[in-house]
Amino acid sequence: MGQPTGATVVYPNATEERFDDATDALERMNQGIIEYSYDYAPALIPEAGGELSLWRYRDLLPLPEGAVQYPLQIGGTPLHPVPGLRELLGMSDLWVKDETRTPTGSNKDRATALVLEHAIRDDRPVVSCASTGNVAASLAIGAASCGRKAVIFVPAHASDAKLRLMRLAGATILQIRQGYEAAFKLSEEAAAAFGWYSRNTGYNPLTTEAKKTVALEIWEQFGRQMPDVMVSPVGDGPTLSALAKGFRELVACGVAERMPRIIGVQAEGCQPIVRAWRTGEPIAASEPDTLADGIAVEMPVSGPSVLRDVRESGGDFVTVSDDDLLQAINDMAERGGLLAEPAGAAGFAGTKAALSEGLIGSDERVAVLMTGTLFKNMSYGRAFTKAHEIDADLGQVREIVEAE
Repeated sequence: MGQPTGATVVYPNATEERFDDATDALERMNQGIIEYSYDYAPALIPEAGGELSLWRYRDLLPLPEGAVQYPLQIGGTPLHPVPGLRELLGMSDLWVKDETRTPTGSNKDRATALVLEHAIRDDRPVVSCASTGNVAASLAIGAASCGRKAVIFVPAHASDAKLRLMRLAGATILQIRQGYEAAFKLSEEAAAAFGWYSRNTGYNPLTTEAKKTVALEIWEQFGRQMPDVMVSPVGDGPTLSALAKGFRELVACGVAERMPRIIGVQAEGCQPIVRAWRTGEPIAASEPDTLADGIAVEMPVSGPSVLRDVRESGGDFVTVSDDDLLQAINDMAERGGLLAEPAGAAGFAGTKAALSEGLIGSDERVAVLMTGTLFKNMSYGRAFTKAHEIDADLGQVREIVEAE
């Protein structure tokens, strides 16, 4: 789709290029990421008011005219003021963008929607992807909703809960023993060889275009103003780069004066981008050793773009331990009423780390991206309270409640 890396295409004059064989596909894939560009102007931004959704921003999406056919509701997720978390961190203007309020409980549903909308219009019956879990679950459910077949490549260690979701939706699931990078390459070979439509983040530029709408929504939810800081988990990288693109395009359209600083968060047990940032060396593969499967990517496809985007925003990176992630899961649930999986809690854990390292100020307006729901990983929620078995006795109720 589009042109080779480094080139920009201006929609609606962009063209979609199909690959005739696997070798050609992989050679082009390895050149980097295609990026759409537009004739930026204030008119591309919808008027204030109206319901937020992915399709609200269709003038900034590579989407031909005509009614949207994808059937699931996408976008318009809440931006929570989280008073309990503000008190915990001593941050008066902290907000959480909750991407768990989607069909499958993750931010991946935006990209799935736009890719499948194109697959429907292009009459492509099979859509494929490689994933550590959330992308695969999203594609399986999304494809089922619109009569497409999903073929999914996952590493052998993929979450059982997420695999059950994929099976429930009727997807064909292939677990690759050699890990995520091998799964990604094999999925692209298969898509090229068999004529499938690839949903792969970091390869199909539609995924970035869809994910950037999170930034557009945050800007609107702040009364058409930018936050000072945006904190995002980083695995393969396109989520952060999509946020940066969305903020950049608001500036390019002339409706905002500046971008927020972007703080990227990686797990201590899988931090190839952070190592490159701190050492100045090229990104090297990192063997994942973290419970945060959603950001456990040994060789990020969008790593160079992430480094560029954080640098240009004046931002930085932090790492968080698995203990930090577990604590963040429980803090978010107990103090914010938010249920985040380990990767989904990485943004909040990273905010705590960035605050302690002086990368953000306690009085700054900070938006934290929460990417995935705990409902797919309930075993990671450490309950600090316990149930009490009692008789039907009011005195026992009073005694227990007063003791806690």
